[in-house]
Amino acid sequence: MKKRYEIDMCGGSLADKILLFALPLMASSLLQLLFNAADVVVVGRYAGKEALAAVGSNASIINLMINVFLGLATGTNVVVARDLGRGREDQVSKSVHTSMTMALISGVFMAVVGVVVIRQILEWMSSPTDIIDLATLYLRIYFLGMPALLAYNFGAAILRAQGDTQRPLYYLTFAGVVNVVLNLVLVVQFHLDVAGVALATIASQYISAALVLRCLLREQGPLRLDLKKLGLEREVVVRILKVGLPAGFQGVLFSLSNVAIQSSLNSFNDPVIVAGSSTASNLEGFVYAGMNAFQQTGITFVSQNYGAGQCRRVDRVIVQCLIFVTGVGLVLGNLLYFFGVPLASAYVQPGETEVVEQAVVRMAIIACPYFLCGIMDVLAGVQRGLGYSIIPMFISLVGVCALRLLWVAFVFPLSPTPVCLYISYPVTWIVTLLAHTGFLIFVVRKRAYAKAARYAAREA
Repeated sequence: MKKRYEIDMCGGSLADKILLFALPLMASSLLQLLFNAADVVVVGRYAGKEALAAVGSNASIINLMINVFLGLATGTNVVVARDLGRGREDQVSKSVHTSMTMALISGVFMAVVGVVVIRQILEWMSSPTDIIDLATLYLRIYFLGMPALLAYNFGAAILRAQGDTQRPLYYLTFAGVVNVVLNLVLVVQFHLDVAGVALATIASQYISAALVLRCLLREQGPLRLDLKKLGLEREVVVRILKVGLPAGFQGVLFSLSNVAIQSSLNSFNDPVIVAGSSTASNLEGFVYAGMNAFQQTGITFVSQNYGAGQCRRVDRVIVQCLIFVTGVGLVLGNLLYFFGVPLASAYVQPGETEVVEQAVVRMAIIACPYFLCGIMDVLAGVQRGLGYSIIPMFISLVGVCALRLLWVAFVFPLSPTPVCLYISYPVTWIVTLLAHTGFLIFVVRKRAYAKAARYAAREA
């Protein structure tokens, strides 16, 4: 019998269940971004544009260093959801304990690496001299929260596999409120500037991680976490890595191309351009979070239905997720541009109109066609749900990363302006989504469905 926070993904109507799954997930992501935006707003308002640039320009670096491990969380979601669809409860339990062990080991590893190498990475990126010390301080503190960040993401991925997107939302909400309160206390009252923002962030991360771990420890059934059973099952590790590593490497490659864009922006050696781009990027994150909820929904619904052998239902999931992500991307992206000036103004001190202007320029080029990125991600995600993660990784390597790096190397020198850099985003989205569409229809789908038929024949 399904619990009130679980969703029967393999039976009944689809559209309402997709929304029931996606909306809490969307709210979780939006709240997380809202609380992260509070970091930027507080530091921009009370510590100046240098501190704003130091905090706001680091998203690409953080993503570059942690995306492999977040990809493993995606692998966990796919593996657990597929086994739930097949009714293999013993295998689900092994996956839960293996994935949480991987999360803790990876988190400690990233904390050590981040603290040690972050200054060198900032220097390689040509970080402006007036913000590099602040950025280094912020990131070194931030990376001390890696064990909690990964524990939460792996735990939330496990809960999503059974359709539970509600409890992670509650945990993030509570942790985010703590983050905002600590921001105001540490930055406004104690004048800790970027250090205060970083300390508030990692405190909230440890709170959300503790809550999701507590949830899994109290869970009944195959998702229950028993600390005595923590360990690495070789078979489960291989299954998670098969899906998660290509997904993670794709995230790294995306971030690498974004780091190249950020480095080119840094080459202007103008805090106004960097701050304007950082502000717009932060706001664009809200649009991406709304769309990404349908990518995660597609991965989970496809994984469970594919595990249950319901290939026709998989097709319906794909179509409906594409419809939803297109609508959300179009509405949110264009609303962001329409209200760009007042939204960007909230991030800066009064009178810094040049920063706002730079932010709106970026929104016009990136936010309005952002729905293309959403379509691209859903297409890549459903291929992972079908068990094919290497193909979308290579498509993204060529279509987004390589093309974007070539743009920086050959097109940007012909017109060395921020606008030229921003145009590379929609161009690479179009190329990549077309390639994903072709491979999904003519290669991945046929192979996956043939494999499902063979599995069903063996089980019969």
